[in-house]
Amino acid sequence: MLTVPARKAHVSAARHFTADLLDCWRVTRSERDAAVLIVDELAVNAAQYGREHMTLLLLLDHDTLHLVVSGSGTAVERHHRETAPDEHGRGTGIVRHLAESTEVHQTRGGHEVRACPRCRA
Repeated sequence: MLTVPARKAHVSAARHFTADLLDCWRVTRSERDAAVLIVDELAVNAAQYGREHMTLLLLLDHDTLHLVVSGSGTAVERHHRETAPDEHGRGTGIVRHLAESTEVHQTRGGHEVRACPRCRA
């Protein structure tokens, strides 16, 4: 588990944490890369819409990898001038394409997104 401030600058920490842990678990490179991309997209959303912090939880249960990213606070969009309007909304499609299943839940403190890509460790 990794908890960092819900800021775009901390998304890279989530990616590196994921890659390093999946390397330790001997997950194949292609599956690791897919999981890192999923985590990147979910962490970017948590940083963009969360308020205080985001938490990343990774679990490997037999051949299923569970990626859970939660963000604290009410979803409040932060407008970024450097992002072109046509670049919004692609992350959800990427996550759904790479994951075998996805779920979004409202929690007491914010929101949680679960994605389960196939994994053969």
